[in-house]
Amino acid sequence: MANDNSPTHLINSSTGDWEMVIGMEVHAQVTSQAKLFSGASTEFGGEPNAHVSLVDAAMPGMLPVINEECVAQAVRTGLGLNARINLRSVFDRKNYFYPDLPQGYQISQFTQPIVGEGEVLLDMEDDEEVRVGIERLHLEQDAGKSLHDQDPKSSYVDLNRSGVALMEIVSKPDIRSSAQAQAYVSKLRSILRYLGTCDGNMEEGSLRADVNVSVRRPGADLGTRCEIKNVNSIRFIGQAIEYEARRQIEIIEDGGEIEQETRLFDPRTGETRSMRTKEEAHDYRYFPDPDLLPLEFTQAYVDDLAGHLPELPDQKKARFMKEWSLQHYDAEVLVAEKERADYFEKMVGLGADPGAAVNWVLNQHLGRVNKEGIDFEDAPVSAEANTSILKMTADGTISGKIAKDLYDLVWETGDDPAKLVEERGLKQVTDTGEIEKVVDEVIAANPKQVEQVKSKPQTLGWFVGQVMQKTGGKANPQMVNQLLREKLDVGEG
Repeated sequence: MANDNSPTHLINSSTGDWEMVIGMEVHAQVTSQAKLFSGASTEFGGEPNAHVSLVDAAMPGMLPVINEECVAQAVRTGLGLNARINLRSVFDRKNYFYPDLPQGYQISQFTQPIVGEGEVLLDMEDDEEVRVGIERLHLEQDAGKSLHDQDPKSSYVDLNRSGVALMEIVSKPDIRSSAQAQAYVSKLRSILRYLGTCDGNMEEGSLRADVNVSVRRPGADLGTRCEIKNVNSIRFIGQAIEYEARRQIEIIEDGGEIEQETRLFDPRTGETRSMRTKEEAHDYRYFPDPDLLPLEFTQAYVDDLAGHLPELPDQKKARFMKEWSLQHYDAEVLVAEKERADYFEKMVGLGADPGAAVNWVLNQHLGRVNKEGIDFEDAPVSAEANTSILKMTADGTISGKIAKDLYDLVWETGDDPAKLVEERGLKQVTDTGEIEKVVDEVIAANPKQVEQVKSKPQTLGWFVGQVMQKTGGKANPQMVNQLLREKLDVGEG
């Protein structure tokens, strides 16, 4: 079921097998128009220091006021992670100095977080299900940003992010491979986006991960871990883990010891490098924030939020498989992105056959989206257009080959598929006489192949291809096949 020590999760080396042990701390920016303790905007990309209140700038006498929407978003996320919601939690001050932290401390949660233990289920290859435990989720402020490339002699500080609400989601050390770590972040990102509690945009820093990696002999005690800070891409997470695990194995096999430290991943080299050791780490001196009362709410408040949660990926996948008999893999790929699942469901609602729709969306449509390198929701072919293409294919108006050509035309022109079929003469030829004429021409022009097909019936496909080519892919393939079999005296087989 989960987290076994099967050989697929072990690293082979000259001295034997090693096992990775990985835990994740994911920082997710809360979807909210205002910051955690002020009314300043959270909009991304403003001019430096354009979205800063007196509270964010830590002006004397300014007091924080909790944003209820951020609290609700944290509770929704906890419910989406099947986690325990704590009806009483406490905000603490995490004390450290840095230029982009104007208060001299970060308001966070330490001993009493808003969300307790939960879990995330991962569907891996070979039907392996991995259960990753969630240790906690707590709310905290983000810091500002130091800019070191604006001036050769000075650094500047942008406080637009200062005070933006973050959810820190801490996993248990249940992950055993880089693939599982990537799947975990992908699944977590998917859940957050379905819930609408975080947009999951890693490029803009809305979602980033601290990755804790250690290695051990299978079944041995936990090794010393190193933390890789602020990894902002799922691909980089996999690369960072692979490099770090092998770095640690080499040190141990050479007789050295792993030093607990914080490291950074360099995407250009694919390597991690030391940032600070345990001895250099901060003593944060946590204590309850005296300006904020304990956060308390009722079970009725939690129940009301739970009653309005959307259908989440695992629920949607189970429904797709049950309602429309989709294959497990197809359903998994569809629900991975909410926009993708909604698109498919809209097509079915418009009358597309579910089996044809899932194949078309995942192979034709998603394939083109990936090729163009754009977001799924930005594709210029609508669910209505693709449904029209599938319906015309199903009723014989166009052939399967023409359907793909028609899709490309819609992508390029944005025109209605039915209109394009009429204007460009793309309708499938179903006139037996017209098809028979082309079949006769192909047979007459290829006497050697006619002789060959008698002893090798499988070469009939060559004749079908020739007829389809001559008709521009518009001949009905079934009629072509049947006419060729009759005229060449080739039986069904």
